[in-house]
Amino acid sequence: MSPSEQPARRVYGGRSAADRRAERRERLLAAGLDLFGNDGYAASSIEKLCATASVSTRNFYEEFASREALLMALHDKIIEQAVTAVAEALADTADESLPVRIERAVRAYITTTAKDPRWARLSYVEVIGVSDAVEQHRLAWRARWVEMLVAEAKRAVARGEATDRDFFLGAVALIGAVNELVYHWSIGGYRLPLDDVIAEVVRLASAVVSQP
Repeated sequence: MSPSEQPARRVYGGRSAADRRAERRERLLAAGLDLFGNDGYAASSIEKLCATASVSTRNFYEEFASREALLMALHDKIIEQAVTAVAEALADTADESLPVRIERAVRAYITTTAKDPRWARLSYVEVIGVSDAVEQHRLAWRARWVEMLVAEAKRAVARGEATDRDFFLGAVALIGAVNELVYHWSIGGYRLPLDDVIAEVVRLASAVVSQP
């Protein structure tokens, strides 16, 4: 097919259909973050999400199969940024001592997921107990974090900073502690200094890795 025979790319107001659809998706993500992060998932109907995003219900279902799908997409965006932040923190401290690496990694994760109160509520409160699908999504992320934590503990062993053992249960316990501590901070109105939460998680993480 020659260029002159190719289907015309529809453009309205200087924007293509693909551009407009991408913009609608971003508006829905913004509406989801605002409503889930402030009013809560249960209180945020599809109609309310669409009204906030200024899109139709049909447009919503063009982008997301359900409210759950929107919630999981938002959770992915937050946790993917946390993964990047932790990886960068570990890379930046590759030659530092174990306590420094633990503190920097913990701080990177918690400050990323909690830098916006809506992120914290969505990640630690609203994503819990929604449905089997969302729970499997959350557990898949937990498995990835466990794998990362165990790998870092093994690196500490290789460097002579920790005694070799099975770190799996400790990693699972640490993730649970992080979730509960930031959840407590979130539902408590953020009155507790976040640095206190970070310090407590650092102590727990240090014990998991360094205690024989």
